[in-house]
Amino acid sequence: MSDLSNYRNIGIFAHVDAGKTTTSERILSLTGKIHKIGEVHDGEATTDFMDQERERGITIQSAATSTFWKDHRLNIIDTPGHVDFTIEVYRSLKVLDGGIGVFCGSGGVEPQSETNWRYANESAVARIIFVNKLDRLGANFYSVVDQIKQVLGAKPLVMTLPIGTEDNFVGMVDLMTRKAWIWDGSDDPMKYKEEDVPEDMKEKVEQYREEMVETALEEDDEAMEKYLDGEEPSNETLKACIRKGTIGLSFFPTYCGSAFKNKGVQLILDAVVDYLPAPNEVPPQPEVDLEGNETGELAVVDPSKPLRALAFKIMDDRYGALTFIRIYSGKLEKGMTVMNSFTGKSERIGRIVEMHAEDRIELESAQAGDIVAVLGMKNVQTGHTLCDPNHPATLEPMVFPDPVISMAISPKDKAASEKMGVALGKMIAEDPSFHVHTDEDSGETILKGMGELHLDIKIDILKRTHGVEVVAGAPQVAYRETITQRIEDSYTHKKQSGGSGQFGKIDYIIEPAEPGTGYEFESKVTGGNVPREFWPAVQKGFESMMETGTLAGYPCLDVKVTLMDGAFHAVDSSAIAFELAAKSGYRQSIPKAGPQLLEPIMKVDVFTPEDHVGDVIGDLNRRRGMIKSQDAGLTGTRIKSDVPLSEMFGYIGDLRTMTSGRGQFSMEFSHYSPCPKNVAEVVIKQAKERAEAKNK
Repeated sequence: MSDLSNYRNIGIFAHVDAGKTTTSERILSLTGKIHKIGEVHDGEATTDFMDQERERGITIQSAATSTFWKDHRLNIIDTPGHVDFTIEVYRSLKVLDGGIGVFCGSGGVEPQSETNWRYANESAVARIIFVNKLDRLGANFYSVVDQIKQVLGAKPLVMTLPIGTEDNFVGMVDLMTRKAWIWDGSDDPMKYKEEDVPEDMKEKVEQYREEMVETALEEDDEAMEKYLDGEEPSNETLKACIRKGTIGLSFFPTYCGSAFKNKGVQLILDAVVDYLPAPNEVPPQPEVDLEGNETGELAVVDPSKPLRALAFKIMDDRYGALTFIRIYSGKLEKGMTVMNSFTGKSERIGRIVEMHAEDRIELESAQAGDIVAVLGMKNVQTGHTLCDPNHPATLEPMVFPDPVISMAISPKDKAASEKMGVALGKMIAEDPSFHVHTDEDSGETILKGMGELHLDIKIDILKRTHGVEVVAGAPQVAYRETITQRIEDSYTHKKQSGGSGQFGKIDYIIEPAEPGTGYEFESKVTGGNVPREFWPAVQKGFESMMETGTLAGYPCLDVKVTLMDGAFHAVDSSAIAFELAAKSGYRQSIPKAGPQLLEPIMKVDVFTPEDHVGDVIGDLNRRRGMIKSQDAGLTGTRIKSDVPLSEMFGYIGDLRTMTSGRGQFSMEFSHYSPCPKNVAEVVIKQAKERAEAKNK
């Protein structure tokens, strides 16, 4: 059995271009080189593999890479930085115990790093901070630390200070040991000297060291008292306090460096080992019942307990489908039978592999705390729980946002249409925020996703990875409908034609519900006028109709239906009669309840150089945007606003034109809000025209 306290499951996350992949690559080459010196493992394959990846473009393919540092095993998951793929970050954070947040020394806290930081807060993941690219023009470690305090509301615990900046960045001072690490100019990470602190920095080093010591000692009253009495704490005491505070999310140890220039990565690896939690130091995952309510049981990280594991990513490669699994408790062995608690079916575990970049190491078994991949699972999707068939349980599943944008595609030719279905099937399994459905009337294939870029990339994957050429239509917005008035109504369904008839009468109230609740149903029938066994039929009748609103056929949200009274017939009443009564009641009453069209509003975060702020704000206002805030930073201004999705198509091109190519933006779904009358009229008219075209 391996010792769990020597495991670290960590992720690296950041804004696009903050240097995440370079940081991961430097970590792997550094740990690989160390192996070469001390052990037989050959670290070369790892780094080569990354080089091919770099040529290939966007992000590292491997979901998890394992490496070693100071006798500790690190499972590293690299996450993409782009906003349309936040889902990847979100699901990675779900299975990690700790993370490294990488920030650009000149860009600071950028929009996407803020979103990722928020996800990490929601998942309560301990993190260390790496301020990267300090060799770049405009880099300023101290102002990035201030931004982390102000923009993220986080408490950075500064552990190292940079020596020099931009072209003169040569190394850093470790506040713990009061030693300066200075590299020679060769970009070899091993070529550094430990020296005394430069004279001109002594005062600053003492000031920051004192802050660090005082913050750390807040975790230990006894050591704090001794310190106040004038006794310097030992480095062991400080490390223990920093570890406790990092795991308790009181603060985030903050480091500086340049991954590209190979400076400072060792200190980060040391921090991962010293301060980030082992799998058994993180609060255990709650178990839930089939409805998703917590049962009070926990999946304790312990190899001797029943198996509990979560499938968090499915990836297709040349060996077939790989299912990445985080084991929370128990053991997983080759050939054993496990149960998928979501489908209730059992699966046999074929091959278990551990990913070392391109190399796969076949394992006979894996245990609590491990992240491994299993080949050839049949019906396992992202978010499913695998458990011991004799002690079934479900782990809290992942919640994925609903798509807000759709696009019709059609294959270019017959060869493409045969391959398209298979390719789309694989892509849905890999990305749960990507949906595909076929429109029954028109036979079109509709892709749905989180944004324009998300769908663009999916079409690119179809073409490049699966060799399927498609023609894409214009993107469509996922509108919704709701009601604005309370209405009391009644409907009687009766049909008499030889044999037994159908009869069901319902009296009900339809009213607007709280935003975000979807559909609620309640029955207040007393005295058996509508027997209890028919209530679910009434609930189901209304619910099935909510899929199509009466204005333009979009799903209807935030509606509450209360069944007040009704009548039944001893012979002719049946569940189906009451379900039909509810369906007709919906069609009769919703148009009277002040139906209203809702549109998706996006949180848009724009970064622009100072001199273009006026143009950008004017343009957002023209797009019906509500400006929420604008903050001037070192290299430009960030403007946060809420803008309807329908006004944001093609925005990236317009923004680049306005800012001579220097603007950036990110956007994510925020909420639904009522459409202005003129917009609603156009959408409803288009929906009617589509319906007429179908009926022809």
